[in-house]
Amino acid sequence: MSNNLITGFLTTAACVALQCVVVSLLLRSLVALQRTRSFRLTIPVASVMLTSVLLVMLAGNLLQIALWAGVFILYGEFQDFATAFYHSTVNFSTLGYGDIVLSKERRLLSGLEALNGVLMLGLTSSIMFAVLHAMAGYARAERERRDRESGPPEKIS
Repeated sequence: MSNNLITGFLTTAACVALQCVVVSLLLRSLVALQRTRSFRLTIPVASVMLTSVLLVMLAGNLLQIALWAGVFILYGEFQDFATAFYHSTVNFSTLGYGDIVLSKERRLLSGLEALNGVLMLGLTSSIMFAVLHAMAGYARAERERRDRESGPPEKIS
């Protein structure tokens, strides 16, 4: 059991590190985009940005699923990557179909991957919310700047 706990802990740590790199690169890209002089937050731009963020975060999650699948193959639980990846996806997303299960000796790893998935999918949701919140703040600040530049409204007599 301790071997599974150590493996689960180390794999989760690698997944967290991987997702932190993905988030850091994503946020760095968004900040660089926002700093360009021609950046205007229109509805199409916001839609593309949110879609891009979601797809990048999904790619990070899929890499983590692949990492877990690799662990399962390393321990001899599966012979082919496709089956290991499928099982890993079911665990990571906490679907838990149960159509394919690990051996009695390694089944704790499935639960540990599910915990990892809950954490990472929660992180994905929080990043999406943070980006949406930042975009709303940017739009509000831009609107306030335009209002200041145009001056007070003229009074009609």
